[in-house]
Parts: sequence; structure tokens; C-alpha cells
Amino acid sequence: MSDAAQPTAAEVRAAAEAVKTALDRHLAAVERRSGEEDPAVYDAFNELAAAAEAYDELLYDRYDEVTPFEIPGEDTLPPYTGPEEPSALSVLIRRDYAVAEPQRLMAQARRVEAADEDAPGAGASGTVHGALGLLFGEFEPDEIASRHKEFGLEEGDSTLWVTAADESAEPGEWLEAPFEEVDPERVVCRFDVSAVFDEEFDDGDEEEEEEEDEGEGEDGEADLPDLDEDLDTDLDRDLDEDGEPARLEADR
Repeated sequence: MSDAAQPTAAEVRAAAEAVKTALDRHLAAVERRSGEEDPAVYDAFNELAAAAEAYDELLYDRYDEVTPFEIPGEDTLPPYTGPEEPSALSVLIRRDYAVAEPQRLMAQARRVEAADEDAPGAGASGTVHGALGLLFGEFEPDEIASRHKEFGLEEGDSTLWVTAADESAEPGEWLEAPFEEVDPERVVCRFDVSAVFDEEFDDGDEEEEEEEDEGEGEDGEADLPDLDEDLDTDLDRDLDEDGEPARLEADR
């Protein structure tokens, strides 16, 4: 960062004072807590986290120094303030994937292309983005989630939010920006899946790994099925009796 863009010493000092003020407010809110989900405590917590993060950034930019505090992410939802008896709901889902095996992905797309007369222009399966378009156009997201390895994909984080609404949206109302106006205070429930959670149990798994090592062969590898054979089986699964690709049916 250039000297012109660096914060001044006064700005860093002001940020430090803001942290002190936020600490006092947080403690006062905790002392007056009215219950486990007191919104005042939640708000004071967020203000303290924001003030500490701002101070940490300014301190680093000005003095190349950091604080010993870890600013936690928002892993909990705010208190629910939606309707007690929702008449409508929205289910928001995000699933991340890495393209681990592009050749497998495109091979599956070629099978769809060969079996579907209405598939996009010839050669769409020859690129990764074209193959993704073919597969996600042919299969439902839940089926791709359950068969992602067959499509050469590797799972990343995923989350599902169920939000309450007073009434159903008009047809086409939110299609241009489906996730733009999500109110966390109307989330009825939320389910997260991430490798981050697995790391918490890594230390406890060391003993189990040692036991598994005892069952490995002389070359240090456990007996595993032939992956090439499985791949061939996956790609041939939908062939008919004559060896031709069976037609894949889709609702879309």
C-alpha cells in the first residue's frame, strides 16, 4: 500500500477508541440480557466484531502489525422475526463443486449429446463450460449432487436456507436476482455442510487411521476396487442391448 493510501495515526487511534466503546456496550448488553437470544446482545456482539475488524485492518495498514484477536464469522442466525404462521416459504440452496476430472465430465456430456436430439449445437460437450451446461440441463441438481463423482465433480461447501414469507411471490418477480433480498431474520432453519467442520475432529481420527493402516497390504496400500473398471461401468450403464446409447428422458 502506498504512503498516500495509508491511514493516519489519528484514524488508527480513533478505531482503537471505537473498539473500547464497543466493548463497554457489549458488556452492558450482556449484563442486561433478557434471555439466551436477546437481540440487544446480538447487535452489540456484531458492533464489537465490526469495530475490532476495522481496527485490525487500520493497524496493519499503518504499522504492519496485527491484533491477537480472531474475528469470528457469523455462524449463527439472528433471532427469528418472521410471521408465526408463514403462508409461504422460499428454499435457498447453494452447492459448490470443483471440476476434478474434466475428461470424465465431457465424456458424460457426450453421452447426453448423443442421446438427445434437442441438445445444444454439436460440439458443446467438447468444452468444460459446454459440458456443464449439458449436464445441468439434463439432470436435476439433487441427482447431480448424489452422482457428482460420476460427472467428474468434487463437492465443496453447501448450504440450505428455509425462509418464511407473508405471501407467495408473483410469477417471475424475483428471477432476475433470486438471492438479492434475503432477510436473515426470516430464516426458519439453515443447514451447512463444509470441510471446515471435519477439521474439528481430525485430532480424534488419528487413532482410527492407525488401525486402518494395519489392514493395508505389503505395499502400504489398502485393497481398493479397480477405479478404471468402475469408470467404464459408469459410462456404459445407459447403453441398450444393441450397444447404442439409451435415450435419456428429461422434463426440461
